[in-house]
Amino acid sequence: MTDDTMPILVGCGQFTQRTAQTGKFEESLDPMQLLAVAADRALADTGAADRLKARIDNISVVRFTADSSEAGRLPIGQYTNPPRSLGKRIGATAQREYYTSAGGNTPQWLVNRTAEEIARGETTVALLAGSEDLATLLGALNKGVPLNWGEDAGGKPIDIGDNRKGSNDIEKAHALYFPVNTYPLFENAIRGQKGRTVKEHQLALGRLFSPFSKVAAGNPHAWFPKFRTPEDIATPADNNRYVGFPYTKYMNAVIQVDMAAAVVMTNVRTARELGIAEDKWVYLHGCADATDIWNVSERVNFHSSPAIGMMGRKALAMAGKTIGDMDFLDLYSCFPSAVEIGCSELGIAEDDPRGLTITGGLPYFGGAGNNYVMHSIVTMMEKVRARRGSFGLLTANGWYVTKHSLGIYSTTPVKGPWRREDPKTYQAELDAMARPTVDPKPEGEGTIETYTVMHDRGGPKIGIIVGRLQNGNRFLAHTPNDPATLADLMERECLGRKGRVTPGATTNLFVPQ
Repeated sequence: MTDDTMPILVGCGQFTQRTAQTGKFEESLDPMQLLAVAADRALADTGAADRLKARIDNISVVRFTADSSEAGRLPIGQYTNPPRSLGKRIGATAQREYYTSAGGNTPQWLVNRTAEEIARGETTVALLAGSEDLATLLGALNKGVPLNWGEDAGGKPIDIGDNRKGSNDIEKAHALYFPVNTYPLFENAIRGQKGRTVKEHQLALGRLFSPFSKVAAGNPHAWFPKFRTPEDIATPADNNRYVGFPYTKYMNAVIQVDMAAAVVMTNVRTARELGIAEDKWVYLHGCADATDIWNVSERVNFHSSPAIGMMGRKALAMAGKTIGDMDFLDLYSCFPSAVEIGCSELGIAEDDPRGLTITGGLPYFGGAGNNYVMHSIVTMMEKVRARRGSFGLLTANGWYVTKHSLGIYSTTPVKGPWRREDPKTYQAELDAMARPTVDPKPEGEGTIETYTVMHDRGGPKIGIIVGRLQNGNRFLAHTPNDPATLADLMERECLGRKGRVTPGATTNLFVPQ
C-alpha cells in the first residue's frame, strides 16, 4: 500500500485565450478570469471537483509578470490578494494564501514545496495556478482600449520564494537586466566552448529549435502552432530580425501571450476519501531546487550551470532513476542557450530522439511569463497518464540561468514515505564556488570573454562585452555604437579578441583592436 501521506498530483488544466491575436481585446478575460478557467479545468479533471473545493486549504498563485518589481508599475489595476480572488471565483476558502516571487522556476519550485507541506501534514488539498495576460495587456494599451482590471479581495497573501533582484548595479548599468540582452552572452560562450564558427553555430541553433516548433505545431494550446525549418529559424530576415546576436526573433521566448494553467495536489488518503480514481494520480518521484552564483557577472563561466548539474544528480538519485530512464523531457527553453546548458549538465544529446520538449517550448508554445512551467507540468501529467508506468523529467529556470527547479513524474507509485534532501545542504557547495572578481571601473588592455550585439527594429544598437583584464579580473563594458564596429562584432570571431577598456561615469567602454 502507498503511504497515506504521500503527495500526489490529481488534477490539471490549461487554457489559451486567442482574442488578442485577432485584436478583440475588449472580449478578453482578465488575468483572474483566466486563472479561474484553468483552476476549474484542473478541479474538473479530478472527477471530484465539488467534494474537493470544500477541502482546499492552500491556494498558491504564481506572480503575474505585470506585478513583478522588474516589470515596473503598469497603468492597470492591481490584485491585492490573487489567491483569495481566485478562491472567491471557484467557491473555495483557503487557510493558506500564497503568492510567489517572480521567476520561470517558480511553478516547479511550488510543486516541490507543496509536496513537502503535504508530506508533513501541513496541507491537505492545494490548488496551484498561474496566468499571463500580456498579449491583451500590451495590445490594449497600444490601441487605447481601457482595461478594468484589479480587485481588492481583502487580506494579504503570504509572499513566498526568493525575491532577490535578478541583477546588480554594474549589470544594470550595462543593460544586463533584460533576458534578451543576457542570454546571447551564454550563447556565444557556448559556441566558443564547442569550437564552432559563427555560421556553423547559427545553423546548429536552427536545427536545435526546429523540432520544438514541430511539437508546437501539433499542440492545440500553442500560441504559434507552426512548423519552422532550421533555415527559417537561423536566417535573419525582415520577419526574423536579430534581437541579440546571434539570436533571431524566432529563437526568443514570446512573453506576450494570454495563457493559464493549474494543478491540484493532495495526499493518497484524501484522494481515496474523495473518490479520485487512481488513474488520475501522478507521483513526484524526484525533485530538486538550486541556484547558480547569483550575479551573472560573477559566474565561473558562461557555458555551464553547476546548479543544473547538481540538481539533476539529486533528483535522479531521489527517484532511483537515470536520465536514460526518462520517457519524456521538457527542458526550459527561453533561449537556445538554456536548452544547450541543460542538455550538457544532464547528459542529454541535443538531438535526443525522445525530443527536448513536450509543449513546443517558450518561443513557439509561448513563454507564459513566470508560469510557463505550469503548462509543462500539466502536459507532463497528461503524457505519463496516457503511458502508464512512464517517467518524465522537466526543468525550470528563473532570471538568467540563475534559479532552477526540476521534477520527475510518473503514475508508478513511490515506494516508502516521500522525502527529499533539503536543498540548503547542496546549495552551500554551489555558493562556495570560487568566482572571478568584477572590476567596476576597469582600465587597460582587456580580452573578450563573451559578447553580444543588441538590435532594435532599425538594426544594431549596442555592443555588450564581458571581458578579462590582464590581472584576471572580469569587467563589463559597451563598445562604440558606430555601424562599422557593431557589424565587425557580428562578422568576425571576437571571442579572445583584445582591446582597450576605460571606465565611464556609469558605463565602461571597450574598443576592440
